[in-house]
Amino acid sequence: MKMGVMSILDRRLYHIATMRFLFVGVLVAIVVVFQCFALPSWRLHSLLDSEKLSVALPAKDMGNGVDLDYEMESNVDGNLIIGETLDSSYGGENSEDAIQKGFTHERPNYAHDPVEYRYNASPLGVPPKGITFLDEDLGTLITARKSSNGSGMQRGEMKAQNEKSPLLKVPLSNLSTSLTRMNSLLLQSFNSSYMRPRWSSRPDRELLSAKLEIEKGRVVSNPSGLYAPIFRDVAKFSRSYALMERRLKVYVYREGDKPIFHQPRTRGLYASEGWFMKLMEGNKRFVVKDPRRAHLFYLPFSSQKLRITLAEQKLNGKQMEQYLERYVHLIAGRYRFWNRTGGADHFLVACHDWASQITRQPMKNCIRSLCNSNIAKGFQIGKDTTLPVTYIHSMMDPLRGFTGKSPSERSILAFFAGSMHGYLRPVLLKHWENKESDMKIFGPMGRDIEGKKLYMEYMNSSKYCICARGYEVHTPRIVEAIFSECVPVIISDNYVPPFFEVLNWEAFSVTVSERDIPNLREILVSIPEEKYLALHLGVKKVQQHFLWHRIPVKYDLFHMILHAIWNNRLSQIRPR
Repeated sequence: MKMGVMSILDRRLYHIATMRFLFVGVLVAIVVVFQCFALPSWRLHSLLDSEKLSVALPAKDMGNGVDLDYEMESNVDGNLIIGETLDSSYGGENSEDAIQKGFTHERPNYAHDPVEYRYNASPLGVPPKGITFLDEDLGTLITARKSSNGSGMQRGEMKAQNEKSPLLKVPLSNLSTSLTRMNSLLLQSFNSSYMRPRWSSRPDRELLSAKLEIEKGRVVSNPSGLYAPIFRDVAKFSRSYALMERRLKVYVYREGDKPIFHQPRTRGLYASEGWFMKLMEGNKRFVVKDPRRAHLFYLPFSSQKLRITLAEQKLNGKQMEQYLERYVHLIAGRYRFWNRTGGADHFLVACHDWASQITRQPMKNCIRSLCNSNIAKGFQIGKDTTLPVTYIHSMMDPLRGFTGKSPSERSILAFFAGSMHGYLRPVLLKHWENKESDMKIFGPMGRDIEGKKLYMEYMNSSKYCICARGYEVHTPRIVEAIFSECVPVIISDNYVPPFFEVLNWEAFSVTVSERDIPNLREILVSIPEEKYLALHLGVKKVQQHFLWHRIPVKYDLFHMILHAIWNNRLSQIRPR
């Protein structure tokens, strides 16, 4: 009898367990189906804000409307593809690059960029509908759209070059770093922890002595004839610069084969790294042959040549980073100096957009002089320093075409002309193109002689020159504006301007937040005339610090870059 009752109970328990299992299975199936057929808006926003998104180059129109911010080049099939980014409205040069198909620039992680996006990874596993992604594993572009059966997404071929990407209308980000915040970060860097060297050295003691002398030196009212308002502390800068000239010793590594190493390119958008390499390696004042005497060690590679050479070999960004890792291992294996400080007394000078990314790990402790000085992308104020973007058309005459007019001769309030790459410039044109007679805001201008002449005339006749970021935060328009004595208006959140550690940018430029583009004219008109005149004078006085010379002269761009590196190394030195 008891056995019969137990058998009945066992069967009931078995049926209950089976029903529970089926119920759970149905719930799981419903969730899976829901995930496949629906993408809630909150998850879409989560994906768009994800750190995993980076922007790829947009398809451009290859017709008669030439995009002046790009160099065009041919691939092995003879088809035009986009190569070097030229952020100059009138400049251009023949490209030496031969990049592989689908090999994309790293771009800022902004959801509102009106271009294609590169998809790396996401917890959702699927991109938003209507946006094109690069599948890293398969090397093909994926367009997120409904398939013929109404669900999922289709994998497509790369877009034709003449197709235009749709504008993704998402408000501009307000997560920016203001000048005030940057000043705070600079002060914090002076008190931050540092990497203590494994053993002491005479050059370190010499640097510590120089640092104390700079900090405790006597105050001079107007040292060396410098214009005080454009500096944070002109007396301190003067002392630091003088000590650099007298004491700084740099060792240049001889390792590395051309063209990536020891072969500078001194024309074009990325010429800053080439000019510095040329002048540094040929310098007899600072360079020493005995590395034991050196305070700093220069890694003489060209990020532009690295990109060109390895792209021709079909290598991607990660492999470029690995290439630099092998170079660092070579240096560390042959010399003891890298291992003493972990590379903290080493420096590099690199202008290509990718330089910040491919040096971030192998050279993370080095002082990096970078054009792409984006705080949101790992640029460290107080350790890294900003390399000015100087588009060089003529080695013999860097100022060719720039003729500064007096303030009374400048009838235009603000001027901008350039290609529409990046998310910001289309917004600028949307608000200000053909809206006000004194706001000359255009798209790309012609590359012919007349187009170049017109561009220069606008630069030379404007009070304010708009320096709006492109794909990356930097732009050569800042230096172009300084050359033409036009007050730069920097619209590029998270961009650290050149020589930020010593120059007072508020004395010769205006910074406008990206989200304040609709108020641009109101901001400029509200600047009093006397303030504008002071800014214009500041631009004239700061110009000498942005000039290249075939034979370097005091306070010129070569010396300012070297001083920025020297200054940041001094800030790292602590008594043992």
